[in-house]
Amino acid sequence: MSNFNRFIALVLVWGLAACGGGGGDPAPAPTPNPPPTPTVNPPTAASLSLPEKNKICESGVSISTNQAEINFAWAAGTNTESYDLLVTDLNTNAVQTISNIAAASQKVTLNKATPYSWKVISKSTKTTATASSESWNFYLAGASIVNYAPYPAEITAPTASIYATITNGKVTVSWKGSDPESDPLTYTLFVDLVDGKQTPTAQFTNITASSVDVPVTTGKIYYFRVKSSDGKNSSYSVIYQFRT
Repeated sequence: MSNFNRFIALVLVWGLAACGGGGGDPAPAPTPNPPPTPTVNPPTAASLSLPEKNKICESGVSISTNQAEINFAWAAGTNTESYDLLVTDLNTNAVQTISNIAAASQKVTLNKATPYSWKVISKSTKTTATASSESWNFYLAGASIVNYAPYPAEITAPTASIYATITNGKVTVSWKGSDPESDPLTYTLFVDLVDGKQTPTAQFTNITASSVDVPVTTGKIYYFRVKSSDGKNSSYSVIYQFRT
């Protein structure tokens, strides 16, 4: 082949390559944007209705000498599919939970002559977020009672943390008290290193304050409870503890 013919052949090969004859890979398709995540509105708190707040003579429907059936009712929260009802015996702090209630009411059998608190948790399968209602107290009636005992005190400090905060060698113990008939209350704080039942000091006996500073020693476990009295009847909180 002459040099001229070689030149023509090379030109033809280069021309084919320039025109795409080489079969190159096509440009990749653009990645589509993911669809937006739908917004899920969390449940809202239910509004409690029955038993009424601080009712002192809730009778319910008697089913035996010692028990009655109580109808709990509330106004539904929005964005809610089900509810958990929590009923607390204020004498023992034992909690009875009825879960996944579809309606806005629930009947529960309870012991008579006992103070209770209750609240409702709103839930939805579309989100892990929940909403809690207020907590209401009531007194389930028993035999004829002239004067109702105070509600057991609610301890507000020390909190559930392992170690209590010590300030100037003292730990602040505080609580909230209430009475079904709004009688004035006095309190006695039992605090010791044994069981929270030892004889209280005169300093912490029959006081009107709901917060006291307790002298402590570091490296100890203290047990405590509060007695509430309206002058005729008394109640005790459950026994709590804190470390120093």
